[in-house]
Amino acid sequence: MDIVGISYLGFESTKIDEWRDYGPSVMGFAIADSPEDDTESLYFKFDDRRHRLAFHSGQVDRIAYIGWEARGRLEFLDAIARFEAAGVAVEHGNAAQAARRGVRELIRFKDPVGYQHELFYGQKYTPKSFIPPRPHTGFNTDGRSMGHVVLITPHYTDELEHFLTHVMGLRFYGSGAGKGKTSFFRAKLNNKTSHDIAYGHGPGMRGIQHVGLFVNSISDVGQTYDIVKKRQLPMMFTLGQHTQDPSMSFYHFTPSGFAIETIYEIETWNPDEVELNPERLSIWGHEMVGPVLGPSVKKLEEWGEVG
Repeated sequence: MDIVGISYLGFESTKIDEWRDYGPSVMGFAIADSPEDDTESLYFKFDDRRHRLAFHSGQVDRIAYIGWEARGRLEFLDAIARFEAAGVAVEHGNAAQAARRGVRELIRFKDPVGYQHELFYGQKYTPKSFIPPRPHTGFNTDGRSMGHVVLITPHYTDELEHFLTHVMGLRFYGSGAGKGKTSFFRAKLNNKTSHDIAYGHGPGMRGIQHVGLFVNSISDVGQTYDIVKKRQLPMMFTLGQHTQDPSMSFYHFTPSGFAIETIYEIETWNPDEVELNPERLSIWGHEMVGPVLGPSVKKLEEWGEVG
């Protein structure tokens, strides 16, 4: 499939009021206009796309959907045919759903471990419309879409890997250097970053572990780091550089209990021709100062069903 990457994420949240302050003042997100039929939800933008993150009121803080971008309409139609040939249940979004997401057309489907995904083409945008609400040089989404997401699944199966690589056409990047089973994948058309999505095996657990967002300046990392420390927000990892990426980052926890990794590329990432197998998670820094799995990763009985 000709997939560019992940373009938007949707969440259910019990803490929308907290996000309304946290998004602009900590992360530098701009509050986007909500669709006319969804004024109770909170939408954020951090580039010129209509939105990148959406928070909908819910009883449990959890990820609700992951929005993948197809390069165009023909690629979108080819993807539908590929899903159907593979026996994947596909729900065709109606006009109201497409308007709410700000896209031309979309389909919805679930992966083999139960996470809800969407595939679309033609997301709305307005040039030069992102104005940071605090000093910030902006987020680097050029060619890599919005960033990456790491999910925890109670069952890590061969069926999951087959779905991601043979059906969705993602490239397997490697399993990292951390403990346990975590595998990283990137979209076919993404040659700007190492991974778009990763799945970690957490027996009896489900949820989003972290979201990775790239910023345009090392100062953006430092200023966000200072705001996090000044507000005494909980962190997962301090500043550091992963072994497999030429990037500097740190991780802190959001109001919804998952972490955001704020990332600056020290050097341009070059696509690797081999699967990476690093001995260490990071070459410097990234001192673990909090739990690896935050409150967003829950026991199955706490998770519930997402429509």
